[in-house]
Amino acid sequence: MTWIKTIPYEEAEGQLKKLYDKVKGPDNNVDNILMSHSLRPHSLVGHMAIYKNVLHNNNNTIPKWFLEALGVYVSYLNNCSYCVEHHYNGMKRLVNNDERSALIRTSIEKDEMSGVFDGKELEAMNYAKKLTKDPSACSEEDIKKLRSAGFDDGEILEINQVVSYFCYANRTVLGLGINTDGDILGLSPNDSNDPDNWSHS
Repeated sequence: MTWIKTIPYEEAEGQLKKLYDKVKGPDNNVDNILMSHSLRPHSLVGHMAIYKNVLHNNNNTIPKWFLEALGVYVSYLNNCSYCVEHHYNGMKRLVNNDERSALIRTSIEKDEMSGVFDGKELEAMNYAKKLTKDPSACSEEDIKKLRSAGFDDGEILEINQVVSYFCYANRTVLGLGINTDGDILGLSPNDSNDPDNWSHS
């Protein structure tokens, strides 16, 4: 599952067991990316707090499916197949249209976002690519482009945080050799009304 030792659900005790119970999905399944924190449960708390609030919070105004699509694109750009597979499946469930979802995936894999997105969504994808691949090249002009496309500053922050979170998650996965063995793809903490509800369904 990873290149470092992890503690499976069945062997967890104390604070780690409480956290696993908070994040687990069906059949006590804990995603490998979350289990990778098992030797330092406090970093699992930090990871989940960022993830839940950046991607699964009702105060976001950008549709969740598009935030997931941004995450899939960032993960593709970072060559993180783990996050591509997990979040493509989550996005697909939210889009609820297999043909549209497949078209989005094809466009991401060709890195031709104009094949499926236009207007403000395409501008967000362009920003996501720049922030992922060459962050020091970002400037105020990029923010102005997002504003001109129709995003307000709060939405620009949402986009920035989703891109930044996925770069963090991708590097966690790639740096620790995390794979999808035993994972249930596409689960997420879907109760966006409660920031403390981390359970995956």
